[in-house]
Amino acid sequence: MTSNDARTVRLDIASRLDMLDMVQTVLSHLAGVVGFDEESVHYMTVALRESVVNAIRHGNRADERRRVNIEFVVGERSLEVRVQDEGAGFDPNTVPDPLAEANLLKPDGRGIFFMRSFMDAVEYSFPPGGGTMVRMVKRVPEDGALRTS
Repeated sequence: MTSNDARTVRLDIASRLDMLDMVQTVLSHLAGVVGFDEESVHYMTVALRESVVNAIRHGNRADERRRVNIEFVVGERSLEVRVQDEGAGFDPNTVPDPLAEANLLKPDGRGIFFMRSFMDAVEYSFPPGGGTMVRMVKRVPEDGALRTS
């Protein structure tokens, strides 16, 4: 076991939206361990919720036989979250801009925008076995002041 493994929590869930509350509870607890304030935890929860909903709805097409894997890596002053689905993958650059005038009144399509707005880093990778992995990181700033957007 590496030292990173000792600070990692892994969840393997069915592609069901009723699993979101449990995933958010784990994030809230771990964010508190790192020292994030309540407002930061709220925004991190929004980012996590969006990534898990995307994995369930878009990646796994709400197929309950497919899994969503979530990893939380607790750092000294950061929390890294990885969300991986078993879908076909996608090109993040083809997702319409939610701030474009034609999209402003649409009720959906803001998940990636929220993730990028509320986290310090958001990266996508596409493992050889298929699916999409979203990696998000939130850091406590050096001055201790937390940034939410």
